[in-house]
Amino acid sequence: MRDVQRQTRSFLMSLFQQHGINPRGDLGQNFLIDVNLIEFAVRAAELDPRDVALEVGSGTGGMTAFLAQHAGRVISVDIDKNMSMLASEAVQDCPNVTMINSDILKNKNTLDPHICEVIRHHVASIHGGRLKLVSNLPYSVATPVISNIIASDLPWERMICTIQWELAEKMEAEPGTSKYSAMSAWIQSQGTVRILRRLGPNVFWPRPKVDSAIISIWHDQEKADRICDRRFFQDFLRRAFTLRRKFIRSVLVALYRKELDKAEIDVLLGELGHTAEDRAENMDVATLIRLSNHLHATIQKKGSPIELEADDEPLTAEI
Repeated sequence: MRDVQRQTRSFLMSLFQQHGINPRGDLGQNFLIDVNLIEFAVRAAELDPRDVALEVGSGTGGMTAFLAQHAGRVISVDIDKNMSMLASEAVQDCPNVTMINSDILKNKNTLDPHICEVIRHHVASIHGGRLKLVSNLPYSVATPVISNIIASDLPWERMICTIQWELAEKMEAEPGTSKYSAMSAWIQSQGTVRILRRLGPNVFWPRPKVDSAIISIWHDQEKADRICDRRFFQDFLRRAFTLRRKFIRSVLVALYRKELDKAEIDVLLGELGHTAEDRAENMDVATLIRLSNHLHATIQKKGSPIELEADDEPLTAEI
């Protein structure tokens, strides 16, 4: 195994010069050069031999090597052939590492089916196998990777990721704050989000223009199971937060006019104890789930066709 602990700026610059390559800004490549932070992220994942650790963005293999010391299996994916080559060299003596030189995304709304099958295979091959995403995620794919894994049927248990600070704030945002969004509510409906540490630009090479964060997302299946229809709930959040500052009655009347009339919406809100002046941006996740479930059940009971505005499209930070 190459001396992966020398993840310093000078070491990486020398390594890149030796191979005649440069970091690619178009792929969001910013390499974590503080080994203590790499170890911190790996420890936070609480890995053991039952775990399949998924790393998106192999980089030079620094984190990959640490993951291999703790997880039963590491699947490291990188779209850049140069990074995949460097990481493969770094972990060539680690038999529990599977390197994949490919894009984990089929498109912005879908994970690559082949990579998903590889993940499922390795999780199934371990008794009590669990999937954990542990990555210094490239800025360019952080949102779609997290959103698509959460929306998928992959058996994920935890995510420990380095992402942009602004995105981390949105994921952890509380109701009634300016950063609380459809994405905040969706991710929090599937698990518990915590910002573990804020990172300045100086711990990366090249230095990004913004701060970053190490976040933790614990999957909460009991919470997720409260949602009667996941696709409907995502669509409901997307609609409700498009008009986040409007009263919820006005939002429902405007966006579900094909399914329900005003009187039916008034009855629905009354049954849940809502006033016409409530707003989606002030509702906690449990309240949004109850409202979505009741809305779905009311539409189904009436026999109206349910039209989803964006089938199979995960929620993103832009919403």
